[in-house]
Amino acid sequence: MTAAISGTLTTPDGWPVGGGMLTVVDGTGIQRGRAAAREDGGFVLDGLDVGTYTVIIAAPGHEPAARTVTVTGAAPAALGVVELPRVGGRVLPAPGTWQIDPVHSSIRATAMHLGLTPVHGRLRRFDGRIQVADPLENSSVEVVIDPNGVDSDDDTRDAHLRSADFLDVDVHPEIHFKSDGLTRRDATHWRVDGILTLKGVSAAVPLDVTYRGSGPDLWGGTRAGFSATTEISRDDFAISWNQSVLAGVLAVGRTLRIDIDIQAFRT
Repeated sequence: MTAAISGTLTTPDGWPVGGGMLTVVDGTGIQRGRAAAREDGGFVLDGLDVGTYTVIIAAPGHEPAARTVTVTGAAPAALGVVELPRVGGRVLPAPGTWQIDPVHSSIRATAMHLGLTPVHGRLRRFDGRIQVADPLENSSVEVVIDPNGVDSDDDTRDAHLRSADFLDVDVHPEIHFKSDGLTRRDATHWRVDGILTLKGVSAAVPLDVTYRGSGPDLWGGTRAGFSATTEISRDDFAISWNQSVLAGVLAVGRTLRIDIDIQAFRT
Protein backbone atom coordinates (compact mmCIF):
# COMPACT_ATOMS: atom_id res chain seq x y z
CA MET A 1 0.00 0.00 0.00
CA THR A 2 1.29 3.43 -0.91
CA ALA A 3 0.05 6.84 0.20
CA ALA A 4 0.88 10.52 -0.04
CA ILE A 5 1.68 13.69 1.85
CA SER A 6 -0.12 16.93 0.98
CA GLY A 7 0.09 20.53 2.11
CA THR A 8 0.62 24.15 1.13
CA LEU A 9 3.63 26.46 1.21
CA THR A 10 3.02 30.12 2.09
CA THR A 11 4.84 33.12 3.48
CA PRO A 12 3.93 34.12 7.06
CA ASP A 13 1.57 36.78 5.64
CA GLY A 14 -0.30 34.24 3.51
CA TRP A 15 1.22 34.57 0.04
CA PRO A 16 1.71 31.25 -1.80
CA VAL A 17 5.25 30.03 -2.38
CA GLY A 18 5.25 28.31 -5.75
CA GLY A 19 8.12 26.21 -7.04
CA GLY A 20 9.47 25.19 -3.64
CA MET A 21 11.17 21.77 -3.65
CA LEU A 22 10.12 19.13 -1.12
CA THR A 23 12.31 16.12 -0.36
CA VAL A 24 11.08 13.14 1.68
CA VAL A 25 13.67 11.29 3.78
CA ASP A 26 13.03 8.16 5.82
CA GLY A 27 14.38 7.32 9.26
CA THR A 28 17.66 6.01 7.82
CA GLY A 29 18.32 9.19 5.86
CA ILE A 30 17.46 7.71 2.46
CA GLN A 31 15.52 9.89 0.05
CA ARG A 32 12.10 8.38 -0.72
CA GLY A 33 10.42 11.09 -2.74
CA ARG A 34 10.73 14.54 -4.26
CA ALA A 35 8.25 17.05 -5.70
CA ALA A 36 7.79 20.74 -6.47
CA ALA A 37 5.03 22.93 -5.11
CA ARG A 38 2.50 24.31 -7.60
CA GLU A 39 2.14 28.03 -8.30
CA ASP A 40 -0.60 28.23 -5.65
CA GLY A 41 1.80 26.73 -3.09
CA GLY A 42 0.02 23.35 -2.92
CA PHE A 43 1.95 20.11 -3.17
CA VAL A 44 1.48 16.32 -3.13
CA LEU A 45 4.24 13.81 -2.42
CA ASP A 46 2.93 10.39 -3.46
CA GLY A 47 4.17 6.84 -3.90
CA LEU A 48 5.25 6.53 -0.26
CA ASP A 49 5.13 3.44 1.91
CA VAL A 50 3.55 3.52 5.34
CA GLY A 51 5.97 5.00 7.86
CA THR A 52 7.36 8.16 9.42
CA TYR A 53 9.25 10.62 7.26
CA THR A 54 11.00 13.97 7.41
CA VAL A 55 10.00 16.45 4.72
CA ILE A 56 12.72 18.98 3.87
CA ILE A 57 11.46 22.13 2.14
CA ALA A 58 13.53 24.66 0.22
CA ALA A 59 12.46 27.62 -1.94
CA PRO A 60 14.60 30.37 -3.46
CA GLY A 61 14.49 33.56 -1.40
CA HIS A 62 12.94 31.80 1.60
CA GLU A 63 14.28 30.17 4.72
CA PRO A 64 14.28 26.33 4.58
CA ALA A 65 12.07 24.22 6.82
CA ALA A 66 11.68 20.59 7.89
CA ARG A 67 8.61 18.74 9.15
CA THR A 68 8.06 15.22 10.46
CA VAL A 69 4.94 13.38 9.33
CA THR A 70 3.56 9.84 9.67
CA VAL A 71 1.97 8.21 6.63
CA THR A 72 -0.67 5.61 7.48
CA GLY A 73 -1.93 4.82 3.99
CA ALA A 74 -5.59 5.41 4.84
CA ALA A 75 -5.55 8.88 3.26
CA PRO A 76 -2.96 11.47 2.29
CA ALA A 77 -1.13 12.68 5.38
CA ALA A 78 -1.89 16.39 5.76
CA LEU A 79 1.17 18.50 6.47
CA GLY A 80 -1.05 21.57 6.53
CA VAL A 81 0.22 25.06 5.84
CA VAL A 82 3.99 25.39 6.06
CA GLU A 83 5.13 28.98 6.45
CA LEU A 84 8.45 29.90 4.85
CA PRO A 85 9.74 33.31 5.98
CA ARG A 86 11.52 35.32 3.32
CA VAL A 87 15.29 35.44 3.63
CA GLY A 88 16.03 38.49 5.75
CA GLY A 89 12.43 38.61 6.93
CA ARG A 90 13.44 38.21 10.56
CA VAL A 91 16.54 40.38 10.31
CA LEU A 92 15.88 43.85 11.68
CA PRO A 93 16.59 46.75 9.32
CA ALA A 94 20.15 48.03 9.47
CA PRO A 95 20.82 51.32 11.29
CA GLY A 96 20.69 54.38 9.07
CA THR A 97 18.20 56.49 7.14
CA TRP A 98 15.42 54.73 5.26
CA GLN A 99 13.47 56.88 2.81
CA ILE A 100 9.78 56.06 2.31
CA ASP A 101 8.91 55.16 -1.28
CA PRO A 102 5.39 56.63 -1.83
CA VAL A 103 4.97 54.76 -5.13
CA HIS A 104 5.06 51.43 -3.28
CA SER A 105 3.39 52.66 -0.08
CA SER A 106 -0.16 53.65 0.86
CA ILE A 107 -2.12 55.48 3.57
CA ARG A 108 -5.82 54.63 3.75
CA ALA A 109 -8.60 55.97 5.96
CA THR A 110 -11.96 54.27 6.54
CA ALA A 111 -15.12 55.78 8.04
CA MET A 112 -18.57 54.31 8.48
CA HIS A 113 -21.35 55.86 6.38
CA LEU A 114 -24.82 55.94 7.98
CA GLY A 115 -23.56 53.35 10.44
CA LEU A 116 -23.93 50.73 7.71
CA THR A 117 -20.99 50.47 5.34
CA PRO A 118 -17.34 51.57 5.34
CA VAL A 119 -16.20 54.28 2.94
CA HIS A 120 -12.50 54.23 2.05
CA GLY A 121 -10.19 57.03 1.05
CA ARG A 122 -6.48 57.35 0.33
CA LEU A 123 -3.98 60.09 0.98
CA ARG A 124 -1.93 59.77 -2.17
CA ARG A 125 0.79 62.37 -1.66
CA PHE A 126 3.22 62.01 1.23
CA ASP A 127 6.91 61.86 2.05
CA GLY A 128 8.91 60.71 5.02
CA ARG A 129 11.83 58.86 6.46
CA ILE A 130 12.62 56.30 9.12
CA GLN A 131 15.79 56.79 11.14
CA VAL A 132 16.79 53.32 12.37
CA ALA A 133 18.98 53.46 15.48
CA ASP A 134 20.96 50.97 17.54
CA PRO A 135 19.25 50.00 19.80
CA LEU A 136 16.12 49.92 17.66
CA GLU A 137 14.02 51.42 20.46
CA ASN A 138 15.76 54.75 19.79
CA SER A 139 14.56 54.86 16.17
CA SER A 140 12.28 57.59 14.86
CA VAL A 141 9.74 58.17 12.09
CA GLU A 142 8.63 61.41 10.47
CA VAL A 143 6.01 61.72 7.73
CA VAL A 144 4.51 64.77 5.98
CA ILE A 145 1.22 64.30 4.10
CA ASP A 146 -0.38 66.63 1.55
CA PRO A 147 -4.14 66.63 2.35
CA ASN A 148 -4.85 67.90 -1.17
CA GLY A 149 -4.06 64.36 -2.27
CA VAL A 150 -7.17 62.89 -0.64
CA ASP A 151 -8.94 60.48 -2.99
CA SER A 152 -12.18 58.65 -2.14
CA ASP A 153 -13.15 57.82 -5.75
CA ASP A 154 -15.75 60.60 -5.86
CA ASP A 155 -14.87 64.14 -6.97
CA THR A 156 -17.74 65.80 -5.11
CA ARG A 157 -16.92 64.04 -1.86
CA ASP A 158 -13.21 64.79 -2.28
CA ALA A 159 -13.95 68.51 -2.69
CA HIS A 160 -15.97 68.40 0.54
CA LEU A 161 -13.15 66.58 2.33
CA ARG A 162 -10.72 69.34 1.30
CA SER A 163 -13.07 72.06 2.59
CA ALA A 164 -13.14 73.68 6.03
CA ASP A 165 -15.72 71.09 7.14
CA PHE A 166 -12.98 68.44 7.12
CA LEU A 167 -9.30 68.90 6.21
CA ASP A 168 -9.39 72.66 5.45
CA VAL A 169 -6.44 72.34 3.08
CA ASP A 170 -6.24 76.07 2.24
CA VAL A 171 -5.48 76.91 5.87
CA HIS A 172 -3.67 73.70 6.83
CA PRO A 173 -1.69 72.45 3.80
CA GLU A 174 0.17 69.70 5.70
CA ILE A 175 -0.56 66.74 7.94
CA HIS A 176 2.42 65.81 10.06
CA PHE A 177 3.33 62.71 12.10
CA LYS A 178 6.45 62.42 14.22
CA SER A 179 7.20 59.50 16.51
CA ASP A 180 8.36 59.97 20.08
CA GLY A 181 8.70 56.36 21.26
CA LEU A 182 9.11 52.78 20.07
CA THR A 183 8.24 49.66 22.09
CA ARG A 184 8.94 46.09 21.02
CA ARG A 185 6.11 43.58 21.47
CA ASP A 186 7.76 40.59 19.78
CA ALA A 187 10.16 39.88 16.91
CA THR A 188 7.93 41.44 14.26
CA HIS A 189 5.43 43.62 16.13
CA TRP A 190 6.08 47.06 17.59
CA ARG A 191 4.18 49.99 19.05
CA VAL A 192 5.16 53.40 17.71
CA ASP A 193 3.95 56.32 19.82
CA GLY A 194 3.82 59.63 18.04
CA ILE A 195 2.20 63.02 17.63
CA LEU A 196 -0.19 63.61 14.75
CA THR A 197 -0.80 67.20 13.71
CA LEU A 198 -3.98 67.51 11.67
CA LYS A 199 -5.95 70.68 10.93
CA GLY A 200 -3.72 72.62 13.31
CA VAL A 201 -4.36 70.27 16.25
CA SER A 202 -1.71 67.96 17.70
CA ALA A 203 -2.61 64.81 19.62
CA ALA A 204 -0.95 61.55 20.61
CA VAL A 205 -1.57 58.67 18.20
CA PRO A 206 -0.10 55.17 18.70
CA LEU A 207 0.58 52.89 15.72
CA ASP A 208 0.51 49.09 15.86
CA VAL A 209 3.35 48.18 13.50
CA THR A 210 4.20 44.86 11.83
CA TYR A 211 7.69 44.49 10.35
CA ARG A 212 7.48 42.62 7.03
CA GLY A 213 11.20 42.05 6.56
CA SER A 214 13.94 43.45 4.37
CA GLY A 215 15.82 42.39 1.28
CA PRO A 216 17.43 43.48 -1.99
CA ASP A 217 15.58 45.49 -4.62
CA LEU A 218 15.91 45.63 -8.41
CA TRP A 219 18.39 48.49 -8.37
CA GLY A 220 21.07 47.08 -6.09
CA GLY A 221 19.72 48.64 -2.92
CA THR A 222 17.99 47.33 0.20
CA ARG A 223 14.34 47.75 1.09
CA ALA A 224 12.20 47.10 4.16
CA GLY A 225 8.46 46.69 4.54
CA PHE A 226 6.14 47.73 7.37
CA SER A 227 2.39 47.75 7.97
CA ALA A 228 0.64 49.82 10.63
CA THR A 229 -2.88 50.41 11.90
CA THR A 230 -4.50 52.85 14.28
CA GLU A 231 -7.84 54.50 15.03
CA ILE A 232 -8.38 58.19 15.60
CA SER A 233 -11.39 60.27 16.61
CA ARG A 234 -12.32 63.14 14.29
CA ASP A 235 -13.37 65.11 17.35
CA ASP A 236 -9.77 65.11 18.63
CA PHE A 237 -8.74 67.11 15.56
CA ALA A 238 -11.60 69.60 15.31
CA ILE A 239 -13.23 67.76 12.40
CA SER A 240 -16.73 67.84 13.82
CA TRP A 241 -18.92 68.27 10.70
CA ASN A 242 -21.78 65.81 10.57
CA GLN A 243 -25.43 65.32 9.75
CA SER A 244 -27.81 63.39 11.96
CA VAL A 245 -30.04 61.00 10.06
CA LEU A 246 -31.80 59.44 13.03
CA ALA A 247 -31.22 59.70 16.73
CA GLY A 248 -27.75 58.28 17.30
CA VAL A 249 -27.12 57.65 13.58
CA LEU A 250 -24.67 60.00 11.86
CA ALA A 251 -23.89 60.42 8.19
CA VAL A 252 -20.17 60.00 8.88
CA GLY A 253 -18.77 57.99 11.77
CA ARG A 254 -16.64 59.82 14.31
CA THR A 255 -13.91 57.17 14.33
CA LEU A 256 -11.46 56.74 11.46
CA ARG A 257 -9.48 53.57 10.95
CA ILE A 258 -6.07 54.22 9.41
CA ASP A 259 -4.23 51.45 7.53
CA ILE A 260 -0.66 52.07 6.38
CA ASP A 261 1.68 50.02 4.21
CA ILE A 262 5.20 51.35 3.89
CA GLN A 263 8.12 50.33 1.72
CA ALA A 264 11.35 52.17 2.45
CA PHE A 265 14.80 52.06 0.91
CA ARG A 266 18.08 52.59 2.71
CA THR A 267 19.86 55.75 1.61
